[in-house]
Amino acid sequence: MTLAAAPHAGGNPGDNAGGDFAGEYFVEDITTGLAASGFGHLGDGRSFSFHVHRGQLVVEVYRPRLAGPVPLPEDVVARASRSLVDLDVDDARSLSAAVRDAIGEAAPVPRPPR
Repeated sequence: MTLAAAPHAGGNPGDNAGGDFAGEYFVEDITTGLAASGFGHLGDGRSFSFHVHRGQLVVEVYRPRLAGPVPLPEDVVARASRSLVDLDVDDARSLSAAVRDAIGEAAPVPRPPR
């Protein structure tokens, strides 16, 4: 199942996501199931993607103003993962809520010194 342009708004008490997560996000594309994945953008201009990998929901938040349509590894500013236990990956609302929570809990990605 694929859905498009599902806006969601709301505060999140654990706002950090490598910066301040304002609580507003758009899920532009979501595919449910055991190989769930999707992408969207936050209200502050950053984009994010998510996918299921080895029993984990993995969410990556990218820096704003990306140079191209596909983010590079150095564009990742925050990352989070959580177990699929107690998550219905066949339900778009449940998956979207888990992504929202993961964005709020995402930890900044360390940068190597230049």
